Amino acid sequence: MKEFFCDESGKLSMKRICGLFCTIALCVTMYVNSFSPADHQPAPILVEVVGALAFGCLGLSTFDKFIAAKSKGAGTSETQAE
Repeated sequence: MKEFFCDESGKLSMKRICGLFCTIALCVTMYVNSFSPADHQPAPILVEVVGALAFGCLGLSTFDKFIAAKSKGAGTSETQAE
């Protein structure tokens, strides 16, 4: 489970922690809102922003992982060519 929160170098990734926190908060909010009256629901823009933040944080972490893997692959092919 610890590996989920760490980046490729083994350091703690704040993007992943923020993305997971936003996802959990959004799921809990949606679940609670299913039982609450309409006048106690959050503004739709707030829900959209939290969803976009979660998507952005987790998406950027994935993008970083692919870039790091691609640069490692390029580095090994250069050393093999020499």
